[in-house]
Amino acid sequence: MEEFYRIRRLPPYVFEQVNRAKAAARNAGADIIDMGMGNPDLPTPPHVIEKLKETLGKPRTDRYSASRGITGLRKAQAAYYQRRFGVKLNPETQIVATLGSKEGFANVAQAITSPGDVVLVPNPSYPIHAFGFLMAGGVVRSVPAEPTPQLFDALERAIVHSIPKPIAMIACYPSNPTAYVATLDFYKDLVAFAKKHEIFILSDLAYAELYFDGNPPPSVLQVPGAMDVTVEFTSMSKTFSMAGWRMGFAVGNERIIAALARVKSYLDYGAFTPVQVAATAALNGPQDCISEMRETYHKRRDTLVESFGRAGWVIPPPSASMFAWAPLPEKFRDVGSMQFATLMVEKSGVVVSPGVAFGEHGEGYVRIAMVENEQRIRQAARNIRRFLDTGVETLHNVVPLATRR
Repeated sequence: MEEFYRIRRLPPYVFEQVNRAKAAARNAGADIIDMGMGNPDLPTPPHVIEKLKETLGKPRTDRYSASRGITGLRKAQAAYYQRRFGVKLNPETQIVATLGSKEGFANVAQAITSPGDVVLVPNPSYPIHAFGFLMAGGVVRSVPAEPTPQLFDALERAIVHSIPKPIAMIACYPSNPTAYVATLDFYKDLVAFAKKHEIFILSDLAYAELYFDGNPPPSVLQVPGAMDVTVEFTSMSKTFSMAGWRMGFAVGNERIIAALARVKSYLDYGAFTPVQVAATAALNGPQDCISEMRETYHKRRDTLVESFGRAGWVIPPPSASMFAWAPLPEKFRDVGSMQFATLMVEKSGVVVSPGVAFGEHGEGYVRIAMVENEQRIRQAARNIRRFLDTGVETLHNVVPLATRR
């Protein structure tokens, strides 16, 4: 029987091969060190948990909530943008609470995309950036992910050669998976480009608070006039270790925010009210938990780079995000990222994400999530060293990438 239309537009789930290897190894009793998924392992701050407990069972909190987010939560997000970026937002017209930034991206695609509309998406990039628009009937055109002058050359070519003209472009800095960071000067050029060509910017700022060089990543909305063409998505998943709570935001251009709010009004009644109240407490309460979280990831980053380096795998140190974007070890360059990641599980018990999962230009890399403590990272390095020392020539059934058909 023929696949449904939207399902046909989605590629096979690229993590499935690695997941099968992981399940098989666990079933065989292996100790798996999972650095594949960006799933924070740190605890949610205690004052946020306490506010959730305090709110549970109170009158009216078990009822349907507000689809666009309760008023206090939207005000708290506006206050965060004011103190962090110096950006003033109207909580009534320029902020919508989302069920995580991923849901926000998917639904904004539904809100603004007509069949055949073209969207410019970095490659490699977080999958929802492309597949949200594919599911909405749009067409994706890939552009480079790194924030350099070459990106603008590619954007100009895409504008000229795309029919119809693109409606929007995605920006994601600090980037998932590459950990690239953009400067405010880059954003100024990006906003000027968007205004010149009359397209929207959809910015993913999920890792705004995860940086290691003492230089906080900016928001594109800091650029004067950016609000005319930009909506930005943030998440509480990483900043407050609240991934399972599913709490995020879309902020910015009133026209897009209104369209997103309307689509969401047909699809959900918002997050559970106690979750929204606790999220408000996170944004309004003490922020030292963010510094502590940042320092933990910083130490993990340094441990990863140092211990994997001693194991024979040079990892470029990311300046932001919770990921390292690592080129395949030299011995395994011809194997390809999918097979390398599968071999890593089978031979070392360490899970990483194949770069090709984030787009064809991710081939030759893997993404390593820093979601294990320092002791486990060092254990992973010891396991990897034994694996790398074996060499690809000793492994059976390994087909070099260049010879596959």
